[in-house]
Amino acid sequence: MNENVTLLSGTANPDLAERIAGYLNMSLCDVEIGRFSDGEIRVNIHENIRGKDVFIIQPTNPPAENLMELLIMIDACYRASANRITAVIPYYGYARQDRKDQPRVPITAKLVANLIEVAGVNRVLALELHAAQIQGFFDVQVDNLFAAPVLLEYIEGKNFTNLTIVSPDVGGIKMGRAFAKRLDANLAIVDKRRTTADSTELMNIIGEVAGSDIIILDDIISTAGTVTQAAEALKKAGAGKIMVMATHPVFSGPALERLDKSCIEEVVVTNSIPFNGLGKCGKVKVLDVSPLLGEAIKRIHTEESISMLFI
Repeated sequence: MNENVTLLSGTANPDLAERIAGYLNMSLCDVEIGRFSDGEIRVNIHENIRGKDVFIIQPTNPPAENLMELLIMIDACYRASANRITAVIPYYGYARQDRKDQPRVPITAKLVANLIEVAGVNRVLALELHAAQIQGFFDVQVDNLFAAPVLLEYIEGKNFTNLTIVSPDVGGIKMGRAFAKRLDANLAIVDKRRTTADSTELMNIIGEVAGSDIIILDDIISTAGTVTQAAEALKKAGAGKIMVMATHPVFSGPALERLDKSCIEEVVVTNSIPFNGLGKCGKVKVLDVSPLLGEAIKRIHTEESISMLFI
């Protein structure tokens, strides 16, 4: 990395930004993010970024002010004559409404993409988008990384016997199959029906799980209803140890309480967004994705391929 690169961090996940800067042997840009008296976000960049390759690190998890903060930082960099602005979004919020599946509903994933583009971004680096088609909602280049290298490294350090990877829905089959192939494991699917936006009714299990150790693989854990119901059904079907792995620890509502009371032995997530439940659930293990994102930033800046980061 050279002096033409600038890393900026919002307030959504400063610890991850510091870790990425540490991986790149850099310091974060001096930026002041505050509030006016009425609560509006105020941004002031205290360093010259004219002609620089700027990377803004900011997940857009709730509250919605995190998204506004990203947009305002992009605008500040654009008006400060940055050469290229890349939004590094470890968690892309509002992604779960990615299509019109019933009357009179929005497509928020596309709306957010429009907002980010209009703000002045030149490129987006995301981690585990909820739906792959969100890449097509942008007219700028999007790199969608996967946490698979980090998660697989952790799994390979465990001693599982007769391992089965379980996808909690049909949408996760592709990722589940990739994990099963890499780990020489079996693959099963939980067939579920969603009753409301945040709850599901479990239907049945497709595949043989009796006597197997289980890893339930998902991208987001929100209320934890899906994974805890799936774990219960898997136990009834004769499964052994059950672990859950997900990239984004949203953990809303009763999630941590549900996980703590469930038959799940370990919940492995990443630090894409901050985990604020320390002490509430001892089953949660947080893995660091800063080397993955840092390496992608370095390769984007030096115009190298990032395909080696995909497994």
